[in-house]
Amino acid sequence: MSDSKSPLLDELEKGPWPSFVTEIKKAAEKSPMAQGLLEQLELSYKEKKTHWKHGGIVGVKGYGGGIIGRYSDSGDKFPDVAHFHTVRVNQPSGWFYTSDALRELMAIWERHGSCLTNFHGSTGDTVFLGTKTPELEGIFTELSEKGWDLGGSGSDVRTPSCCVGPARCEFACYDTLGLTYDLTMSYQDELHRPFFPYKWKFKMAGCPNDCVASIARSDFSVIGTWKDSIQMDTEAVKEYAADANFNIQKYVVNKCPSKCMSWDGEKLEIDNKNCVRCMHCINTMPKALRPGKEKGAAILIGAKAPIVEGAQLASVIVPFMEMKPPYQELKDLIAAIWEFWDENGVARERIGECIQRVGLGNFVEQIGLKPIPQMVLQPRDNPYIFYEEYLEEE
Repeated sequence: MSDSKSPLLDELEKGPWPSFVTEIKKAAEKSPMAQGLLEQLELSYKEKKTHWKHGGIVGVKGYGGGIIGRYSDSGDKFPDVAHFHTVRVNQPSGWFYTSDALRELMAIWERHGSCLTNFHGSTGDTVFLGTKTPELEGIFTELSEKGWDLGGSGSDVRTPSCCVGPARCEFACYDTLGLTYDLTMSYQDELHRPFFPYKWKFKMAGCPNDCVASIARSDFSVIGTWKDSIQMDTEAVKEYAADANFNIQKYVVNKCPSKCMSWDGEKLEIDNKNCVRCMHCINTMPKALRPGKEKGAAILIGAKAPIVEGAQLASVIVPFMEMKPPYQELKDLIAAIWEFWDENGVARERIGECIQRVGLGNFVEQIGLKPIPQMVLQPRDNPYIFYEEYLEEE
C-alpha cells in the first residue's frame, strides 16, 4: 500500500508527458503555499469538487485590474492557501524577455508568492499564481521599481498581445510589436481601471497566418494583409518545379480555396483579384512567393470564447488600413466603437454579442463606416428585410 499523501495527484505524473503536479511538487520544496495547494487539490480530486470560492474584488491602490482574487473555502484546513490571488504582469511585446528580466521577475515572486507561474495566460500576461492579500502592495511596488506593470483583468482593456512580427517573421505586413506597445501606452486608464460593459482584447497578427489566433480570441483583431499582388520569384518557382518530391499542382494549386491559381507545368499564374489571402501558397513556397508590397492590416471585431453563449469568430469591419505611427485612423475607429459600446452594451456583454443584439447595420451606421461586402459574415437567412429608404418613402 502506498504511503503517498497525494495518490490521486500522483496518477497525473504517470505517462510520457510533463505534469503540472511535478512542477507544483518542485515549488513545494521551498514554498508552503505550493504545498498547501497540493493538499487542497488532492482533496478536490477525492471529493470531485473545487474548494476555491469566488474571489471578489482585490487589488492595489489606484488600480482596478491586474489582480484576480482567489480564496479557499477550506482555509481552516489549508491556511497557506486561504488566500491564493493571481497577479497578472504586463508582458513585453512578442514575449521577448532577457534572462536577466526573467530572473528579476522570479526573484520578486519568490519573495512574495507561491513560486508558481503560468507563461503565459490566454490574454498574454506573465501570470503569478498564488499570493496573500498583504503581499500585493509589496509585489506591485517592486515590479514598478523595475519598470514592470500589471496587466488587465475585469471589465477593462486586457493586456494587448501580438505575434513576434518583423522581429522574427519574414511575412509580417506591419510592425506588430510597435503597435502593441503604442496601444498599451495609449490606453493605460482603460487597462487599469475597469469601466466597460465587459472585457476588451486587442490582438495583433502580422499576417493572415494569425499566429496569435486573434480571429478566435480577440474583440479587436488587427491582422496584417496586403492590397496589391503576391510577389513572385519565377526562378524560385522553377526550382520548386524541378524538385521531384514537390508537386506544385497537387500541393499548391489544388489546395487554393478560391481557385485563383493555375500551373501549366512551366508557368505559375495567380488571379490576385480573387485571392483571399489564406497564405497557403506562400507558406508552401516561401522562396518563390511573398506577400505584396502595399502592406497594412485588416480590422476584425467580435471574437470570444463560450461563456454565456457560444464561441464566436471575429468578422471584418475594415478590409485594409495602413498601420503606421501614430495610428490615428485606428484610434479614431476604436474611440467610435467604444462610444457605441458604452451607449448600447449591457453588463457582461462583449462587443461581438452587443453587435449581434443591436444588428450589424445599426453598429456600422453609428460608428461612421460605410457598409461594404467584406463586412458580410454569412448570407442572410431571413428573407424579410426592410430597408430604411423604403420605409421612409412609405
